[in-house]
Parts: sequence; structure tokens; C-alpha cells
Amino acid sequence: MPDLNADYEVINFIVGDTKAGTKMGKLQLKNLSDCTVLNCILWEETLNRLESKIFKTGNIVKIVTASYNEKYNNCLINNLELIEEALCGLDLPERDEKYKSLISFVESFENEKLKTFLLNILEENKEALKVAPAAKAMHHNYIGGLLVHTLECVDFAKLIYPKLNSKVDRWELYAACILHDIGKIFEYKIDLETGFIEYNEDFRKDWISHSQYGYTLCMKEGFKNIAKMIAAHHGRAEWGAMIDLSEKDLEPFYYIVHHIDDLSAKFGKINVRELKDRGEV
Repeated sequence: MPDLNADYEVINFIVGDTKAGTKMGKLQLKNLSDCTVLNCILWEETLNRLESKIFKTGNIVKIVTASYNEKYNNCLINNLELIEEALCGLDLPERDEKYKSLISFVESFENEKLKTFLLNILEENKEALKVAPAAKAMHHNYIGGLLVHTLECVDFAKLIYPKLNSKVDRWELYAACILHDIGKIFEYKIDLETGFIEYNEDFRKDWISHSQYGYTLCMKEGFKNIAKMIAAHHGRAEWGAMIDLSEKDLEPFYYIVHHIDDLSAKFGKINVRELKDRGEV
């Protein structure tokens, strides 16, 4: 039986329609005591009673009344209490600072053609990049999260590159880290007031995924190795990779962005609470 006095962190929240035509909320909560995940349902009546801001990602809440299944890993929530409201992400000066850091790094590129290519993309999408999250729920899911994730990947790449024995071009590696998730500025929509993240259905009509977008962008300009690193960065086809890293005889450069991306997603500043705890917000 769960600790009825436990505090939970909001991981993800979506609202959909039932077969009866009513609204139903799906809420994922993480127990702050033991890090277990609780999957919750809220019927329309409950959704109408509760303020929408209570479901913001990163909020700390307490379950007031609910009914649980036998394993106590799913529940039907009747009432929630907001304990601590989360930040939505980086504020404007912080986003500006991180964007400038990224631009400054790109301006240091020795490959002039690649530098111009990157600067044009970043400038054309400047405002969208500053607010975009890096994911809906899994990591860096907050305003400015994509910038944080991108800079973390660049930092990991700088550390790892000297150990690669020249099996990957330095500037291509850095560019792949910068562009591997660039399609997410179109794939997601984020509410700047609440921090809620939704998929952009218009993007999904035209593109399979953000990986396909980044791959196409680079292939169009002739940066084939960068495109291939982007295509492989999800690792496995079932995880959304265009190139599955389980294939035989792949060249070494295919693997590196996948591992760098995974390091940031697992060990980086994956949520706003971590940014706050580390003094960055």
C-alpha cells in the first residue's frame, strides 16, 4: 500500500477523449521518497474541479483522495493538493545567455561552410529555439530545455573527442550534436504560462520525426556524415532511429552522437528542479 502522506512530482499530464465523448486526464506521478512511478486517471468531473496549473510538469503534489488497483501502481484520483509549484523553465535572460553561448561556439568553427550553414539555421529559428523543450516527458521538458540539452551534448563532445583517435571529424561531430534535435522546435508546442508540452500535429503530418527533419536538412546541403549521425542518434529502430545501431559493420562515427545524447538525457539537467538545485535558475 502506498504512503498516503507521500509527496509526488508531476512527470507528465495529457487530456484525451473517452469513447463516451467525455474528457479523461492521464497523469504520471513520481514518488519523491522511493522514485516509483504512479499512473493515474482523472475523470472529467475531477478535471473541472481542479485548477489546470496543478498539473504543470515538475509540480509537487499530494494525493488527497483516490482509489488504487491491487498492485497500487495505478489509481483513480478524485482530489489533489498543490504543495509546491514548479518553474516552467529558463527565464528570458537565461535563454538569451545560452543562445549566445551556442552562437559563440559555432563562430569558433574552422570549417567555414559548416559554420555558415549552422549560423543560418540557428538565426532563422532563434526565437523558437530559445523556448523549445527537448522532450515531452523524458528529459529537459521545460522552456529552454532544448538549448540546455544541446549545450550539454556539445560539452560532452568536447570532452570525448580527444579519445576518438580521429575516427570522426571534430566539426561534424559538434554540428551533429547541435542539430540532432533541431526538428523538436517544430515537433513540440509549449505553453509559456503553464509549461505544458504537446505534440505539434501539423509537423507530424509532414515529418515522421525530428530525426528525419535533421537528417533531411543536412543531406540537402551535402553534410552526409552529420546526417547519418543524426539518423542513428536514437540507437534502435523501435526507439525512432532511422539507422539501427544493431546493424553490422557500421563505421564508428555512427555511434558517438547516440551515446552523447543518452549521457545528457540520463545525467544532464533533465528537469527544472535540477536546474534550480544546481543554482542555474
